[in-house]
Formats: sequence, structure tokens, C-alpha cells
Amino acid sequence: MRTPSPLKKGDHLRVIAPSRSASILSEEGILQAKKRLETLGFTVSFGKHVFECDLHSSSSIEHRISDLHEAFSHGEVNGILTAIGGFNCNELLPYINYDLIHQHPKVLCGYSDITALANAITAKCDMVTYSGPHFSSFQMEQGQEEQTAMFQACVMSGEPFDFIPSTKWSDDAWFLDQANRQFHPTQWGIYQEGTAEGTLYGGNLCTLNLLQGTSYMPNIKDAILFVEDDDLVFPETFARDLTSLLQHAESIKGLIIGRFQKKSHMTEEHLRFILDKHPMLKHIPVIYGVDIGHTQPVFTLPIGGNVQLSCQNGDVKLWIYS
Repeated sequence: MRTPSPLKKGDHLRVIAPSRSASILSEEGILQAKKRLETLGFTVSFGKHVFECDLHSSSSIEHRISDLHEAFSHGEVNGILTAIGGFNCNELLPYINYDLIHQHPKVLCGYSDITALANAITAKCDMVTYSGPHFSSFQMEQGQEEQTAMFQACVMSGEPFDFIPSTKWSDDAWFLDQANRQFHPTQWGIYQEGTAEGTLYGGNLCTLNLLQGTSYMPNIKDAILFVEDDDLVFPETFARDLTSLLQHAESIKGLIIGRFQKKSHMTEEHLRFILDKHPMLKHIPVIYGVDIGHTQPVFTLPIGGNVQLSCQNGDVKLWIYS
């Protein structure tokens, strides 16, 4: 598995919209996100079609593909951020020139619906991609310091690092009201202790499952999986989707579950009830409530990267080394 060159100060980031259009973002928010990335030392540009908006708040497959290919082939672009998530990223998969991407490996980062694109590129190009903040995520103020620090550790340092819990988390509509936020202490939960080392795959659970049965699905057998979901999920649908993924994998080495949004009504009792149904989870490390997905801050993980997961005596250690 190839890892793209780490980003560095002075690099050029291209923003593309392979799912929803960037037009749904506020002008103020776009300026805030761009300014914050420029403060980190990046130059920021936008794909030609990112602000187009059709009936489904997206743009044509042709234009989204054009922006994707241009971002990877452009000699002065070093990394790619997705504008935001959405619902239709998987429409692009049959039309992507994977040979072009393989020849021009670059950091690609986003989450939620971007799970389909990122995992397809990892599977087809044998290249690490990243589940982490969108471009729009960088407009967030409170909680941004930790979010940015983990982004930098994963895509800028090139060195192994500890993936550690945030000091606080929130499930507010922060993009509507930056000032009035409600934060809570962070505590990752342990369902099953143990240690594991292996390749990491995952992302948004229901989106990843869309790839099953296609050539765009990575080989997740004996991998360490990470999954998360949004406020459209509830305990029964999460249970069904997780079951599907575990049946597809047949065996895994570890499982990392992101923090649930409040609207999902997922409780610890519900989650443990779901996990108890799967004998394979009784003998591997399983943690939950992790800082990935649709709560804030959004931390960054390498899809196709190498990790060590250890849960011993109530302590969790997640070590990212590729």
C-alpha cells in the first residue's frame, strides 16, 4: 500500500465537491475555512465546478469527475479536500480514471459520503486515503485546535503518532451558531479488551456497505475496521448495517466505532446489546465513542494505513504508523 507524500507548509490544496455542492456553504464559512487553511501555510484553490448546484444540491457526474481528475493530474496541486459530504458520491466510481490517480498519488481527505470515493481509490489504486475533515470542517471555531492537530499528525508529519481522545466533544449545529456550543467530556468506551495490529479500513458504515459486491470494495478480511454513522441512523439500522459488514469481512482483527449523534438515540445499553450478537467480537479489541464521524471534533484516520490497537486494564492505545 502506497502512502502519498505528506503535506507541508507551502503546499497547494484543491477543494472539490464529489458529493454535495459547495454552494450549500455560506460565503462567510468558505472564507473562514480558507483563511484557517492559509494560516496553516497552505494555498487553497477550488475546482471549476464546485459551486454548481442541481436539483439534488450536487452537479453532473461529468463535471464532478472532471474536477477530480484535474485535481490529481495538476502538477501544482499537492493535496485534495472535499467540500462536504452528501448522498451521491458513489455515482462517480465507474467513471474514474484510476490509472491516472495511481500515477499521481496525493492526499485525499473527507468523511461521511466521501467514504465511497476514498475506499474505492484505496482499493483500485493501492493507495492510502484519509477519513477526516472536509474543507468545510475548517470553518469551525471551538474544537478546531484538536481537530487540526490530529489532521496535521496524520497527513503532514509522515511519522507514527498516538491517536488520542479529544478533551471535549459536541454534537451542535455549529455551522449555524458558532458562539453557543455545548461540550461534553470525552471518554472512549471499551467493549472487549485485547491487542491487534493490521491494516485499517472503514468510514461511514452505511456508505461503505454500498460498495459490497463491487470491485470498489477493499479486501477487509482480517483488517482493523472503523465505522461511524450520522443522525439518520437508529439502533436497529446500525445493527443491520454492522451485521452486513461483519458478514462480508468474515473475520476482523479489531473494531473502532465512532461516537453516535444524539438524534440516533443510541445508548450504551443498545450498543452493547448489538455487539453481544457477534461471537467474533468476543476475542478482539473493540472500542466505541471514538472521535470520528459526525460529532465534533472530527479526527483523521488513514484508510489502508497500518495501526496497532491495544485495550488493556481499561486503557486504550491506538498507534498510527502508516
